[in-house]
Amino acid sequence: MYLKKALWSEGLSAAAAKKQQTGTSSSPQELETEMAAATAVGELVNSLSKQRVYREITLGLRSGLCDARAEFSFLRVRGLRSLLKILRSVAQSDSTIHLFSHSQSQPDLQVVPVIFQHSFREESMEDRVTSLDHIFSVDPMKITSPSTDAEIALALRVLEGCCLLHCESTILAHQYKAIQVLMNILSTRGELEQGACLDALVSIMLDSSSNQMDFEACNGIEEVAELIQDKQVDENLRLKCGEFLLLLIGHVNGRERAPMATIHEDVRRLLGEKSASLIWAASQFGSTLDPAERLTALHIQARRVLESLDLY
Repeated sequence: MYLKKALWSEGLSAAAAKKQQTGTSSSPQELETEMAAATAVGELVNSLSKQRVYREITLGLRSGLCDARAEFSFLRVRGLRSLLKILRSVAQSDSTIHLFSHSQSQPDLQVVPVIFQHSFREESMEDRVTSLDHIFSVDPMKITSPSTDAEIALALRVLEGCCLLHCESTILAHQYKAIQVLMNILSTRGELEQGACLDALVSIMLDSSSNQMDFEACNGIEEVAELIQDKQVDENLRLKCGEFLLLLIGHVNGRERAPMATIHEDVRRLLGEKSASLIWAASQFGSTLDPAERLTALHIQARRVLESLDLY
């Protein structure tokens, strides 16, 4: 979905430009009347534009969520891709972010519960076909295909986007025990899902003390430290772990009375004094940089953290 500007909204600016080109002058009373009319019409146009964009967002969400609830993985993947496109379009302006946040107050449009109920749903014995008796039965058997690697990775990206755009989505994620689910993905899935999982962990713990405490209770820092120290793990995933630690210490946990009070001691115990000191110092980067420079600095600092671990 791409949120485009309505064609009829350009009528005011075109009419004003045409009048300016003709050079026609008006009396003070006419100018006052025209300004009042332009204000009223402008408010109407803005209101209609907001309603149109909100309608597009809700229609896109309904379509994507319908597929995301499907029984077959390929349909859920299609729905997740649609939802991801919506989130990318919404993130382009504060006004559309506000409209998306408003849509998430409606239970039938909430994205996070659908992700946990379908894409992150663990396979049960009911989903497995243990006999062929249903072939001779009158009632059809309901079969739900398990989530593929691509579906899990997409679902993690959608979860990340929802939590970054709508802070209350972290509360919904906590209700579905998001940290436990994501830590299980991090420890059992492949590199594609693990990289997306680290990004999603940052987003759901940002400004969420309950999720941060769950992460500490699950010994999440130990799982990340084990991945970054394992030289048999793909280097890109190890770099992603370094970025995760930098963001976790410098931004997620870098607040007064942070829930994860022992994180510095844990990193020092797991990675050593020198690497822990480097991570703490490097995590203070980027406060005055623009987003692009900040991302580049994050990659450079993660590389240095990885080199320090390999050196010592």
